[in-house]
Amino acid sequence: MKAIVHVDKNWGIGKNNSLMFRLPADMKFFKETTTGNTVVMGGNTLRSFPGGNPLKNRVNIVLSKTLPERADCTIVRSQRQFFDAIKGASGEVFVIGGSSVYNMLLPYCDEVLVTKVKADGGGDAFFPDLDSDPRYVLLSESEEQETNGYKITFCTYKNREVQPLP
Repeated sequence: MKAIVHVDKNWGIGKNNSLMFRLPADMKFFKETTTGNTVVMGGNTLRSFPGGNPLKNRVNIVLSKTLPERADCTIVRSQRQFFDAIKGASGEVFVIGGSSVYNMLLPYCDEVLVTKVKADGGGDAFFPDLDSDPRYVLLSESEEQETNGYKITFCTYKNREVQPLP
């Protein structure tokens, strides 16, 4: 399992249940990386998508105690149900947010794909600072590029203490 996220310079990931930046290069990377695979998110992340609809061409698993069942995605009510749901997952499994889902599942992710934005987005939701966490090592970092007026880099971190899936 992997996590995929974009963060500002303070490891902020969102503000008012929305992305802080519109980054065409990051959106392209996210779409190319996750299409044909399984994405895992919380209810607020699903609600933040246009029309509250799941992502197309992906299996969408939503961890939520309150969302009603839906035909267009799989709603799971507990971590146990989640682990059962991904046993037969299509392709790779990507954790895509939000904060509480990242915090719950990050120990099980062997890699974390981080798009770093060299700006302060004024976030109110945050991702753990992997640069200060000895469990994570930076495997690769792209050349800096500009997208929609923001400087970004694509980074891959390895979790040196990944927990086995139950």
